[in-house]
Amino acid sequence: MRVFSRLFLPLLLLGYMAIETYLKVQHSSLCGKVGCKLAGELLNFDPIYLNYAGLAGLFLLMILGYLSLKSKFFETLFFMGIYAAIAFEATILSYQFIANPEPCIFCLGIFSSLLLIALFSQVKSFPMVLASVIAIFIGLSTLSISKNKTFIEAPGTYLIQSKTCSHCKKVKTYFAAHNIPYTPISVKEASARNFLKFSGITSIPALIIKENTGMTLLHGDQKIIAYFEEKTQTETPEREEESETSISSDPLEITSDFLSAGGASDGCALTITETASCDDDNTSHQEP
Repeated sequence: MRVFSRLFLPLLLLGYMAIETYLKVQHSSLCGKVGCKLAGELLNFDPIYLNYAGLAGLFLLMILGYLSLKSKFFETLFFMGIYAAIAFEATILSYQFIANPEPCIFCLGIFSSLLLIALFSQVKSFPMVLASVIAIFIGLSTLSISKNKTFIEAPGTYLIQSKTCSHCKKVKTYFAAHNIPYTPISVKEASARNFLKFSGITSIPALIIKENTGMTLLHGDQKIIAYFEEKTQTETPEREEESETSISSDPLEITSDFLSAGGASDGCALTITETASCDDDNTSHQEP
């Protein structure tokens, strides 16, 4: 049993990881799930280096497993290595379960194999391993970790905003006055911040208008309000003439101060940490 658990099983796992590493070099993978791609994005380095480190670690684990058959000292080192590997994979997987819509299947395969090696190597210590894994998952689940979500699915108007941003408040006030339906998305959301970073946008509000024919992206209160002002003028020019003759009847006067949003800048700069004065609502919202 010791030969099976300390040599044969690590050898199978080494082959499994070697195949995945080769496929990644060829820009492919054993797993085509979204969770696998998002797992790679969580790393601050190229994921292929993690595969290389895993291959080296498993090769070392096989050597320790062979030496552990004859030496208590190397047996201790073997179990230290396998338990450290389980703790590492448990941390990665726990974060994926919390932050991603689905975990990485490849990571699940590695984690399951490590658990099997630990189980067959020393059954009496396996409950402690499970307790450690559960403790890691519970510990990470208590943290406030932003989840990757898909917000923009159906056609509509989506506003990436914050309740503490004065420029966002001006846009939302304008939408309320003109009965423009929209879905607010908190800038605290990981998906929203990643989208803005990918688009090169460093300030909010940011507006995404999704239509069947494509998407329109605007940022800054001046550009957003000007877009809807121009759209209104194009669709109903006669209504604009009436409003010019009786502007006092309009419940909301759009002045230059309103459009300027307090200076040359027309957006609130994004920072690493948002002010957590209150929770933002991400449900669909339409002002009456």
